[in-house]
Amino acid sequence: MCGIVGYIGHREAYPIILKGLKRLEYRGYDSAGIALYDGKDIKLSKTKGKVVDLEAKLEKEISTDGNLGIGHTRWATHGVPNDVNSHPHYSNSGNLVIIHNGIIENYESLKTELKKRGYTFQSDTDTEVLINLIEDVMKNDGLKLGKAVQIALNQVVGAYAIAVFDKNKPNEIVVAKLGSPLAIGIGGDEFFIASDASPFIEYTKNAIYLEDEEMAIIRRGKDLKIRKIKDDSLVDPYVQELQLNLEQIEKGGFDHFMLKEIYEQPNAIRDTYRGRMLVNEGIIKLAGVEDNMKKFLNADRIIIVACGTSWHAGLVAEYIFEDLARIPVEVEYASEFRYRNPVITEKDIVISISQSGETADTLAAIKLAKSKGAFVFGICNVVGSSIARETNAGAYTHAGPEIGVASTKAFTTQITILTLIALRLARAKGTISSSDYRLHLLELEMIPDKVKKVLESEAHIKSIAEIYKNTRNFLYLGRGYNFPVALEGALKLKEISYIHAEGYPAAEMKHGPIALIDENMPIIVIATKYGHYEKVVSNIQEIRSRKGKIIGVVTQGDVNVKELADHVIEVPETLESLSPLLTTIPLQLLSYHIAVMLGKNVDQPRNLAKSVTVE
Repeated sequence: MCGIVGYIGHREAYPIILKGLKRLEYRGYDSAGIALYDGKDIKLSKTKGKVVDLEAKLEKEISTDGNLGIGHTRWATHGVPNDVNSHPHYSNSGNLVIIHNGIIENYESLKTELKKRGYTFQSDTDTEVLINLIEDVMKNDGLKLGKAVQIALNQVVGAYAIAVFDKNKPNEIVVAKLGSPLAIGIGGDEFFIASDASPFIEYTKNAIYLEDEEMAIIRRGKDLKIRKIKDDSLVDPYVQELQLNLEQIEKGGFDHFMLKEIYEQPNAIRDTYRGRMLVNEGIIKLAGVEDNMKKFLNADRIIIVACGTSWHAGLVAEYIFEDLARIPVEVEYASEFRYRNPVITEKDIVISISQSGETADTLAAIKLAKSKGAFVFGICNVVGSSIARETNAGAYTHAGPEIGVASTKAFTTQITILTLIALRLARAKGTISSSDYRLHLLELEMIPDKVKKVLESEAHIKSIAEIYKNTRNFLYLGRGYNFPVALEGALKLKEISYIHAEGYPAAEMKHGPIALIDENMPIIVIATKYGHYEKVVSNIQEIRSRKGKIIGVVTQGDVNVKELADHVIEVPETLESLSPLLTTIPLQLLSYHIAVMLGKNVDQPRNLAKSVTVE
């Protein structure tokens, strides 16, 4: 949700902020704006639409001079997407300007009180309320900006990442965070502000990630000061060296980030198990698991909390953990779990999964689980993210930056790390034989090359996409380990092509969805060699008798499904527990090509955001 960029230093701020906003487009947005300070006045331009629309408008409207500025891409919460509701927002005096990611939940009561004091509002946003609240505190109490921000934030309820500056103090920006990510890049006599490090990676490798309820007063030519919002205590800044590099966030010759990231999966999977899985020695090493092995082995159950694609990875993990390690598993939508008053004890392990590490509902679920005494293990892709800091222990995937809003390599690397954990626990518990354990390691080591083999089928998958691109409904079926893959395949198609699609366990077809099947309905059936193959073939026959169009994802060399299906996509043979790492690839490619053929914005689908940092 929303992207924040800011700069203060010796360079021209405008090109840095504009480029930064383009790099944050993957977060999802419906409007954009920039405010610059040229030494005399604040120059502000904003518009509904994309950053390219802002760029075209801005250079006609305002001077782009100045060494201080802030920029924003907005995903609408309070107020419809339009020019007025776009950020940045001025205070009534015009002296203060703000950008904000998050939601101020008590903005209505604050707005009512401010109106009584004579304040007027141009927009429908909660953000304009916040900037006027800050101004009111400054005016009434005669305070400097930093102190006024602190007092104002102690009066609000909600989530925020903000950047504020005062034109009367042109060498200072104040930032603060609660529930929404905020990074500060540190250069020589300059500072960068952003929702993540991608906007400033070519300028500095040093960054500070603010913790919740922290604020920073950033002054050019001076060290920044970080304070606790609640009690004003100073915080020693922890400066991290960024591992991200510029090449990772460029398209590298691909038409879209999504396609690039689909093709990065062999390396991403290999990078995720590299150094953790030593096949020749028969060893799996995961520090977060090893250091807490007793907690895992003594746990009554594992509860997995996640949202979206990460939830689907959790469903795959449920099969893996119960099958291999014989540990009971429950998989919960974080958004429901946090409000359900769940029964959690100190003998529960909660595994939270999030690509960004910033998913608001997952973070809230973590805090709830910790308050009940559960041990919380995090799996995420972004080093230094909120979930990585909030959990008791965890493991990073090594997918590298995922820019496309529709997750691809995040899904397969999450399954990879979850498989490693399940195998390590199974070995420790003695629920897997030595030969079966070794076989799993050998097969997992070969998965990247097998994914490459599936990618060689892209032209064939593209030809299938051409046939079905104008279909309005799809049905995806799978059983066992591949039921979550059916859900994920349907989600991918919905996300980027806007075609209605549903995923079901194949056996559930007769409990409703079969009524939809006719000669116009394409049904994608995952029918690999293992995992109730004969029963899935029976389901295919039932579809065929009702004239449904069958697209089968099958094990290489399959004969039976080939005779029944209209199209087949082959994947190499592997263990049933590892098959989701292969069967999901053709479904990603099919969704991608259908969306491209329909002229959709594949990397930035409408209404969606990469990181859902508000409820």
